[in-house]
Amino acid sequence: MRIMIFFCLFSLGMPYSSFGADKGSPTDKAEAFDHTHALFTDVLKNFVVTKDHKSEVNYKALKENAQGLNEYLHSLSEIKRETLQTWSKNQKMAFYINAYNAFTLKLLIDHYPVKSIKDIGSFFSSPWKKEFISLFGKKVHLDHIEHDILRKEFSEPRVHFAVNCASIGCPALRDEAYTAEALEKQLDEQARLFLNDSSRNRVDIKDKTLYLSKIFKWFKEDFEKNGMTIPKFIKPFFSKLDPKIDLNTFKIEYTNYDWSLNEIKE
Repeated sequence: MRIMIFFCLFSLGMPYSSFGADKGSPTDKAEAFDHTHALFTDVLKNFVVTKDHKSEVNYKALKENAQGLNEYLHSLSEIKRETLQTWSKNQKMAFYINAYNAFTLKLLIDHYPVKSIKDIGSFFSSPWKKEFISLFGKKVHLDHIEHDILRKEFSEPRVHFAVNCASIGCPALRDEAYTAEALEKQLDEQARLFLNDSSRNRVDIKDKTLYLSKIFKWFKEDFEKNGMTIPKFIKPFFSKLDPKIDLNTFKIEYTNYDWSLNEIKE
């Protein structure tokens, strides 16, 4: 019978491999990766609310309806390193920023309810060192994505306004995924949004003082590469600042960083 089936298929000019439904190999799926990150945008639109330079997440609802997030995370984990290496710089960067933010959401809902992401760790272990992320066939942690990949490989300081640590003190989590096509615009918007939030960053003209988020203290070296200074870097993003003012003459003080969960208050 098998010989007869093979003969019939051959005589019809059909390859034997086409017999039956071909659902595609994992490699095919990886190469057909959706660079619009539509699955993640759907998650963000449904569970993130942005207002007043900030964002809030409905972790309770997301925990109860995590199918979309899990499906997106699975699509990230299916990508092979050799496939990613064929992508453009912006495609790679968008992939890693979205991965960081999506896996942070996963970490939170897996441990929810908590009052802070720091509650997930302990004195001896950090939530950012938990190896729960599947990438390229290995288990890695959030710090690996942020420090070993995004900071080291891309040398883009605006990434600090894009990755979200699930805390009130963090730059806002966008209600859309990052994409290669819109990345420059999105990173600039994130920088402007964060720096114009007076609860975390402000310019005191009278006292000639810059009150800045501790992000600029923790990652000072990222903002001061190639002869740049923090005042020079941030100046273009302050929307109401007189361009004639020289911020390099201002002293810098750092504001308190709020590690409370960026959760929707019911």
